[in-house]
Amino acid sequence: MDKAAAPQNEQSLATQAYLQIRKKILTGEILLGQAISRRGIATELGMSFIPVAEAMQRLEAEGMIESLPRVGTRVRIPTANDVRDRYIIREALEVQSARLFCEKASAAEREEIALMAAHLDDMAQQASSNGEQRFEFQSYHVRFHMRIAECCGCLPLCEMLEKNQVLIFNWLCDVATDTHMPQAWHSALAAVLNGTDADAAALAMGTHVRSGMSDIQNVIVARFGDDRMWPQKKADLISRNEMLVRASSWRQRRSDPDELTIAIPDLS
Repeated sequence: MDKAAAPQNEQSLATQAYLQIRKKILTGEILLGQAISRRGIATELGMSFIPVAEAMQRLEAEGMIESLPRVGTRVRIPTANDVRDRYIIREALEVQSARLFCEKASAAEREEIALMAAHLDDMAQQASSNGEQRFEFQSYHVRFHMRIAECCGCLPLCEMLEKNQVLIFNWLCDVATDTHMPQAWHSALAAVLNGTDADAAALAMGTHVRSGMSDIQNVIVARFGDDRMWPQKKADLISRNEMLVRASSWRQRRSDPDELTIAIPDLS
């Protein structure tokens, strides 16, 4: 075997493993909070441990899975704050792409977005809670939003959307919580984007992006509770306790003449 081809082969296997594991997560075959065994996945995919481990590292870097002490590796459970933070980033990027699209898109690109929006709305009405159907719908959903950014002619904007995995994160949450979109939801957005008012396009996209945030947050809290915020609560509690200790110590020194020290400036 060509030794130079070995690393490339491992990289190809790692990519295959990454795509297959990610698909299992996004279709709901592997649920939020469910443990994932590297060796079990390797056996299931008919691969060695190394490419699967590399794929898992990539998924962890993207925030889809997490490794915890005494818990192991599992599909990451986003907190309500995680959802909020990702939506803030997504809104900032997509509002700008909507504005640029309205200003720069060609007639052909506008027609393409209108057709994609209509098809997406049809898929939304037909999609059931079946994981595979939801996966296909969300795949097209991502393509629709990325296509708007691509038509802007700003490569860094597209790269930032992909790099931050904003849409992928939203995709994961949407599949996991089985949210439902209003009828003609994307066609209405496309109509504004295809108009001549860039401010209206930006506003419409901002409203569109924010619309599902609270629903997803509520479902996540209802399903998993908010105890996952304990690390932050613990840090806040420690900080408050430290402040109380300092305040108590200051009051004690103030009431004890032997402990009270006054700095007298040297006037000589």
